[in-house]
Amino acid sequence: MKIPDSAALKASSAPLKKKPLYRSLFFQILIAVVAGVLIGNFWPNIGSTLRPLGDGFIQLIKMIIAPLIFLVIVTGISAVGDVKAVGRVGVKALLYFTAATLFALVFGLVVGNVVQPGAGLHIDPTTLSQEAVDAKTGHAVPKDAAQFLLDVIPTSVVGAFANNSLLQVLFFSVFFGAAIVVIGRQRCLPVISLMETVLELIFKIMSWIMKVAPIGAFGAMAFIIGQYGLGTLGTYALLILACYGAAIVFIGLLFIVAWSFARVPLWSFLKYTREEFLLALGTASTEAVMPRIMTKLTNAGCSRATTGLVVPTGYSFNLDGAAIYLSISLLFLAQAFGHNLDLGQQLAALGVLLLTSKGMAGVPGSSFLALSATAAALGIFPVAGVALLLGADRLMDSMRVVVNLLGNCVATFVVAKWEGQFDRSVMVRAFRGEITNEDSAIMLGQEEAYEEQELERLSEGQAPSPKFRGGPTSDDIPQFEMSKRGRAEHSGSQQNAVSPD
Repeated sequence: MKIPDSAALKASSAPLKKKPLYRSLFFQILIAVVAGVLIGNFWPNIGSTLRPLGDGFIQLIKMIIAPLIFLVIVTGISAVGDVKAVGRVGVKALLYFTAATLFALVFGLVVGNVVQPGAGLHIDPTTLSQEAVDAKTGHAVPKDAAQFLLDVIPTSVVGAFANNSLLQVLFFSVFFGAAIVVIGRQRCLPVISLMETVLELIFKIMSWIMKVAPIGAFGAMAFIIGQYGLGTLGTYALLILACYGAAIVFIGLLFIVAWSFARVPLWSFLKYTREEFLLALGTASTEAVMPRIMTKLTNAGCSRATTGLVVPTGYSFNLDGAAIYLSISLLFLAQAFGHNLDLGQQLAALGVLLLTSKGMAGVPGSSFLALSATAAALGIFPVAGVALLLGADRLMDSMRVVVNLLGNCVATFVVAKWEGQFDRSVMVRAFRGEITNEDSAIMLGQEEAYEEQELERLSEGQAPSPKFRGGPTSDDIPQFEMSKRGRAEHSGSQQNAVSPD
């Protein structure tokens, strides 16, 4: 870390300089989203052609997700130094995910029964075609539980990274990190040092990619509005109202959970992560912000090991927004075909949805696959009836993205607190705008501000911030600075060679 001259330091009481509004990533993305909506609405043909801008940005993010998850998890586990602790984090995360998903599904069923979004539509099954659903899902078929679990185990480590199979990458990463702990940190220091250096490079690349985030948000939003139009809102008004209303209430419950279990003020967290949430809304993708949201969580007091395990796993197992949408949509379709499901049928549907909703992240038309599997299992309405949701599905992306992302963030805070790997005092510092560890400074492009902040802390007699949350400082483990250490040793040996006996 480059330390500026002490004369350049600000007094500890002086406020940090604020960036001009036009340089704020949040402001840039907000302008881009608004511009995309206007282009898509007034010039839909142009908006429909701008999809490559959004897709290109998401591909840039996907380019680094697999190595990022691997390096974050391995270095995090090696810093914890306890394989049992890693196992406890995994078990607690799965318990939380199952409870949260089950509650989201039940809550969606309650809303669907109260609002009755499909009542009175009287859809004729003979007018439906299966081809539209097949086109949306790419003719994929839902996996059973056994096949899903087998697919978590990679047949090739290289293939897992090449295909961006996040659960497979996570599976291998846990084994790799555990092996480092068992063999011994001291013996593996050269490998850990190399990984830390590569991870810093990944963080720097990510900070560069984020500079074009407004362009990606503009292209994605222009395409969505241009392709589907704002007029679709009226056709599915009651269904959309039910889903978004349920999402707002569910977010309110997440506020209570975050404060009750981890004393996290979720409104402050939303202000702290507003850039990431707006970008996720603009691109209709939570993957687009996965690296940044993991960085913000570690900066806010969650250990790297917990964040690295919970967030990627949650992307497949904790899709709260998708669960709400699935249960409301199931009742919408049943009501549209004139069926009022009794309690037994709804409980059966709940069990099927709980299974089919897992592991759907990244699968084309995942919600259609889950609903198709449920329809086939229950036999209440034709599978082709799922095509009725084609017009509304894209309009639900904003709801699903926000609830899914926020649900995973709350899960990380809860599991980190549960496992004793959450520092609330660090969270308070982060919410005030401070950078609390060196790696976060690199990822967020705040190296200079971090250097000044650290010198202020040291001048006040405070301990240096860690390299990453839950990890050591560079001074605690000088092997992280192997090149500098090597030069120092080389210099010392030269002095010894020329010094008289």
